[in-house]
Amino acid sequence: MRLRHLSLTNFRKFTRLDLDFPQRPVLLTGANAQGKTTVLEAIYFLAAFTSFQTNTDRQLINFIEADKKDSPAVARLIAEYQRGVRKHRIEARLILEPVGVLNGQRLRKEVLLDGVKKPINDVIGQFNAVVFVPQMSQIIEGAPEERRRYLNLALAQSTPAYARALGEYGQVVTQRNALLKTLSERGGNSDQLEVWDEALARLGSQIILWRIEAVQQIQTLASRIHFELTHGTETLRLSYEPAYDPLPQPNGQMGLKIETVVDRSGLKLSEIENGFRERLRELRSDEIARGVTTIGPHRDELRFFANGIDLGNYGSRGQVRTALLALKLAEVNWMKERTGEWPVILLDEVMAELDLQRRADLLKYVGESEQVLFTTTDLKLFAPEFVERAEVWKVGGGMVEK
Repeated sequence: MRLRHLSLTNFRKFTRLDLDFPQRPVLLTGANAQGKTTVLEAIYFLAAFTSFQTNTDRQLINFIEADKKDSPAVARLIAEYQRGVRKHRIEARLILEPVGVLNGQRLRKEVLLDGVKKPINDVIGQFNAVVFVPQMSQIIEGAPEERRRYLNLALAQSTPAYARALGEYGQVVTQRNALLKTLSERGGNSDQLEVWDEALARLGSQIILWRIEAVQQIQTLASRIHFELTHGTETLRLSYEPAYDPLPQPNGQMGLKIETVVDRSGLKLSEIENGFRERLRELRSDEIARGVTTIGPHRDELRFFANGIDLGNYGSRGQVRTALLALKLAEVNWMKERTGEWPVILLDEVMAELDLQRRADLLKYVGESEQVLFTTTDLKLFAPEFVERAEVWKVGGGMVEK
């Protein structure tokens, strides 16, 4: 997969930007806060339709346009890319339009693939990108939702039905929680939960199965890369801990939070779904009392271990950085295996975070891919021969100069 052209209108600080991308590596250079990361953000947005810098899409619209209260403010992102032998065009529109009184505004998102407007969940995965930024250490060190978000974004790009199933699952959890709260406060027939339990078990079990498979496959790749990055001194392991664990606990015992290897690869979808449904019935009284759904993929956890040490709790900065690098490089290869296409690799100021050996290792791994973009404030962080064969662009003042 190769990005051929990117066009931005009123996206962040770029009022207008048009770029043609070569096949060789691209180095975006310049001082801080000039827009280097914004270029990567725009490319990734067209793959995942979410930003890796903010959870609020409104912030992506050029602030001058966004301040207009009497007319819609529109940010447009367009990518022309090649997947296999076919060329495609993907477009995202962020429309901030006036609504109601008191200068209210509403954000609307539109997505077009090859000129045809489509639901976002139907377009995710058409264009693939993997991004690595220093603040992504939160995947390992942050709250569980950071790790669920990582899994969701990776799976949405590589598994066509995942984004739709996850969206439907979220709606079911919302509706079920509303009913649980009503039953808790006002009472009523708990059999009303049956329809939501069926939907929760059906969608949740499929998401769990996809996550089991993904974590196992990514771990196989990441552990090999991590072993090489640490020169054989550490072994990386990913531990997927579903809130509803389809593996039976012996004699009804609760599992302890210790570093143990659990193999769920042999589980079938029907087994997970039937067990999930039964567990919901067992917890019904407790969930009504709490007024909230207590098990399911929305409460899953993912942990990272190096030589048995939980990196999220006890890992050093160097260990976390190395594990994250191995994880993202594994994600690139995993996505290639799943889709048959190399994703576009986006690396934001990562060289400054690595020592000399890690820099050389990173350049070796990304050299196998089809297209890679780096941002940097210092070209000296790159080997001279790499800079010689790359295309260097200067970013500053809302412009990009080749």
